[in-house]
Amino acid sequence: MFLGDGMSVPTLAAARALLGQREQRPGEEAQLSFEAFPTVGLAKTYCVNRQTADSACSATAYLCGVKANGGTLGLTAAVPRRDCNASLVPAARLASIAAWALADGRDAGIVTTTRVTHASPAGAYARAADRNWESDVDVRADGHDPAACADIAHQLVHEYPGNEFKVILGGGRREFLPITSVDEEGTRGRRTDGRDLIEEWRDVKRARNASYAYAWHRDQLLQANESLPDYLLGLFESGHLRYNLLTDAVSEPTLAELTEIAIRSLSRNDRGFFLFVEGGRIDHAHHDNRAELALDETIELSHAVARATQLLSEEDSLVVVTADHAHVMSFNGYSARGADVLGVSDARDADGVPYMTLSYINGPGHRREVDGRRVDVTQEQDFRAVQWRSHVEVPLDSETHGADDVAVFAWGRHHDAFSGLYEQSQLPHRMAYAGCFGSGLTACGAAALRQSLLALALVLLMQLVKLL
Repeated sequence: MFLGDGMSVPTLAAARALLGQREQRPGEEAQLSFEAFPTVGLAKTYCVNRQTADSACSATAYLCGVKANGGTLGLTAAVPRRDCNASLVPAARLASIAAWALADGRDAGIVTTTRVTHASPAGAYARAADRNWESDVDVRADGHDPAACADIAHQLVHEYPGNEFKVILGGGRREFLPITSVDEEGTRGRRTDGRDLIEEWRDVKRARNASYAYAWHRDQLLQANESLPDYLLGLFESGHLRYNLLTDAVSEPTLAELTEIAIRSLSRNDRGFFLFVEGGRIDHAHHDNRAELALDETIELSHAVARATQLLSEEDSLVVVTADHAHVMSFNGYSARGADVLGVSDARDADGVPYMTLSYINGPGHRREVDGRRVDVTQEQDFRAVQWRSHVEVPLDSETHGADDVAVFAWGRHHDAFSGLYEQSQLPHRMAYAGCFGSGLTACGAAALRQSLLALALVLLMQLVKLL
């Protein structure tokens, strides 16, 4: 399952145009790798208590198969946000599709460009009444005891199903290290319990007599790609991985590289695997009104999906690409075919002031009007720089999500199960159906049932013939 965090439909349209224009074409006719998949559907993203989803309630939906309250992970809507005690009630605690796969003897893993404890990847393994409880200091800050409600990093290392994941790749070293410790790149940890969860992860694997590798640098990842240990933990930044356009390619792997080693590692299980891959920084760029960064991160996700389909067999694999929620970037104006998607519209506003083809309804990129007229953003000194913010109507510290439906693309075995318009919470159930695991009806069970009914019908027909 590939997740473009915040990858709205306008983001897809603009990213494909940018991809084509980078190849010296008009752009609109281009395709992201997954846009060529044979089945496309739409998912409804609302939370139980929110019209517009955040990345936690949506992760609970598309990974656990149940809609939840905003800000909560792996819990039913019986749990209000930040209610530690309610989150401990067994009936409120959900299992993810990764846990379903493990229960069936398969392997599981997560890959992300965010912290591995961030909301989207945490949906695969954590149960938390607040998505922000990434380390013990966060749980304490909300007045709770981490011994009762374990933080998300602790759950990943010590609790099921995270402690069974064969591959964990992303960022977020700071959530695993104590404040007395400095990581390999000079950043201090955040934990106040004095625990080094990276070392504890190693200890757990040693106790199992399993081979393992920890990587914080791209070179170490490439070495692990050669040896393929039983367990692989890669934390390549203290926080989130850097944007592709701003990264150090020497020390930090690409999303496609992370995806490849994850698939190679997990593919060793003959029963199969479940892998969650997130292009998480699409969302962050949109929140900052930085359209070029958001589109480039979308293209990076497309590269990772392409790498996956090269490594997998279409006959016995299923790849699903979707988003958790939308954003409020608009792709607007009446520009000519092939116009720079990151540039100004061919048209002007009512006062003759230029406006951008890509703009946002709200966010930090707002410019106050001067004498009742919009500011001409093309005159700004950093106009069109990689981190330049597009213009915005409503001033906010951070741009908001959108409540739009999101696209779902499917390739491989039973891809046709993902057409139509449906609740986001149906996604893991449809994936488990196609993969023949989980507690519900599966494609294998349905096939066996059809064969049994056919056999019964044949017997009845033969008896009828005898009677005649």
